[in-house]
Amino acid sequence: MDYQPHPTVVPHRGFNPAEDAEILRGAMKGFGTDEQTIIDILTARTNNQRQVIKQSFEQQYERDLIDDLKSELGGNFEDVIVALMLPPDEYLCKQLHKAMEGMGTNESTLIEILCTKSNEEVQRLVGCYEAMYDRPLAEHLCSETSGHFRRLLTLIITGVRDAAGTVDPNAAREDAAALYNAGEAKLGTDEAVFNRIFAHSSFAQLRLIFEEYKQLTGMTIEQAIKHEMDDSLHDAMIAIVECVQSPAAFFAKRLNDAMDGMGTDDSTLIRIVVSRSEIDLGTIKAEYERIYDKTLFSAITNETSGDYKRALCALIGGA
Repeated sequence: MDYQPHPTVVPHRGFNPAEDAEILRGAMKGFGTDEQTIIDILTARTNNQRQVIKQSFEQQYERDLIDDLKSELGGNFEDVIVALMLPPDEYLCKQLHKAMEGMGTNESTLIEILCTKSNEEVQRLVGCYEAMYDRPLAEHLCSETSGHFRRLLTLIITGVRDAAGTVDPNAAREDAAALYNAGEAKLGTDEAVFNRIFAHSSFAQLRLIFEEYKQLTGMTIEQAIKHEMDDSLHDAMIAIVECVQSPAAFFAKRLNDAMDGMGTDDSTLIRIVVSRSEIDLGTIKAEYERIYDKTLFSAITNETSGDYKRALCALIGGA
């Protein structure tokens, strides 16, 4: 099945960075801040266009646009706007760093960012991370994770995944059998085999392997993972399976989890809406409605308020 990604943020026609910079300056100058104008401009420009606005702002006013925005805004609304202003790789590296800094590690953020990307995307993050923090991402990950989960993430960021997207039916049958022999067919689990296959094969090849697995065993690969894995390794493997089958469904579920129950996981909500807006947020929105029988717009409207709500709703493209 071919994945059809539909973004919600596309290049603004008639883009005039100098004019946008001037309007933004006016929205922040003097007493009070015109938040709606900031939302209207920044949610309707692509990240490349926002970078040009930032340059234009600096040239015209000798001021840093992000610093000015931070001084005028606050809370979750500020987080959304600053996320929009950072180059995408830089933003995700900040999120990875935040997930590993201080006490405890947010494994689900590491999984969401690293297990869903192509080899090329991961390699860009690896380079960006080291440039930003003067520390290899692999080293930081190794100090914050352990066991087979650490090995899987290390394989992924080392760039072993087949970048050519090769599809080989014979190899898929062999790997499906190897997975069966490493899991359901024996007492205990040989996690190293799962890690090797899940980290090396292209997503297109994995799709074939999972189909072969079902034909061979009569079970889905998800059922096998549930029986054989637990904790973060289980979550990472399931994330890879879901992204192979439908990235939109994976992110729709993540969004639902972020808004489900008491309180809202705002950083996950912001991260997915911002980082997927120019990729496939339109597709995620449709998938969310299909799975949960309600619109993403209504879910976000119920969970958020004020300028924060208006910014997110502008990014998802209304109802």
